Amino acid sequence: MNFAIIITICVLLLLAYAFTISSSKTKIPSVILLLLLGWVVKQITDVFHIVIPDLNSLLPFFGTLGLVLIVLEGSLELELNKKKLPFVGKTLVTAIIPLFVTAFVIGHFFYYFLDSSYKDGLINAVPLCIISSAIAISSVGHLNSFNKEFAIYESSLSDIIGVLFFNFIALNSVINLDTLGNFGLQILLMLLISFIASAFLAFLLSRIDHHIKFAPIVLLIILIFAISEIYHLPALIFIMLFGLFIGNFDELERFKAIQYLKPRSLDKEVKKFKELIIEAAFLVRSLFFLLFGFLMKTEDILNPHTFELAIGIVILIYLVRAIQLKIFKVKLMPLLYIAPRGLITILLFLSIPDDSKIPLVNKALIIQVIVLTALIMMFGLIFNKQEDPKDDGKGDNLKIDIDVPI
Repeated sequence: MNFAIIITICVLLLLAYAFTISSSKTKIPSVILLLLLGWVVKQITDVFHIVIPDLNSLLPFFGTLGLVLIVLEGSLELELNKKKLPFVGKTLVTAIIPLFVTAFVIGHFFYYFLDSSYKDGLINAVPLCIISSAIAISSVGHLNSFNKEFAIYESSLSDIIGVLFFNFIALNSVINLDTLGNFGLQILLMLLISFIASAFLAFLLSRIDHHIKFAPIVLLIILIFAISEIYHLPALIFIMLFGLFIGNFDELERFKAIQYLKPRSLDKEVKKFKELIIEAAFLVRSLFFLLFGFLMKTEDILNPHTFELAIGIVILIYLVRAIQLKIFKVKLMPLLYIAPRGLITILLFLSIPDDSKIPLVNKALIIQVIVLTALIMMFGLIFNKQEDPKDDGKGDNLKIDIDVPI
């Protein structure tokens, strides 16, 4: 039986790899195929009466681990310098505006029509309003460098800000100036922790001579993240800042303090570390979406009681997105379609306190919104004209660096 499990997992992950390398040709996001594959495996186990233990408890574990690795992978990919600041400012604003607008509109709908408190309405709305970096980052590899970088920045920032917003609402029974002040202090504390921890981890990365070098670094990253989460600190800030810090060492070499980290030798280690994180993120992301597909029920996907609400939420998501991309003079295609919901939506949905849950905001609604946004992204990318990944995309976005409100 043990060998059967090993063979099954290996075959599924090899298929996941095939989906990943073929996605640039087929334009079908690998996540769609992973969900479908997981669902098919579930149907096979039902037909042959194969008893599978309850795997629901594994979903938050793989989701949290995947979120850490995916945000780290994305931040390691990003280039940060003075010329990029207007671009970063624009992606920050385009991550914030649709998140807050859709959250308050959906939250008000839940409050007005579903007889919930306004606070509970917001808590249930926020998970539906966050772009999934897990899906977005893995689906834009074949786009030009501008669109790819925009999607990575926007989805990573959407994850971080969305988690901050959700925790702020869910963990505070009363929202006033005191809670806002405490929230600001938590962010400042996390920035300080991120600075110290990033410097310490970079120092270890440059000085460890043992052949086992990256495992303790990854374990320390996850440990710092987990401890920060226990104390309700915005831990994703640390993950992103650490990735940006070690991924942009060439921009920091002019500072004397950086010389203690041996930047030239560290640069070689960072490249190896980046490759390791990409591989690990692939494995965990694949396992998560295979597991989620396995746990999906056909009746949830086709649930008529939530389908109209899911359609309304998806229309609102893309309407708000189209308006804000137009306002900031960013070319609509293909970025309009790259707004999938996924891993972070599931994690936050599972984190909603029992006394704040709204009956209609259930697993069926979450699955329908995730599947619909993933399908829209898939067809949008399929019908989008072929892009050269080496093209910087500036010809289509000449106005990106001027008159940028930050």
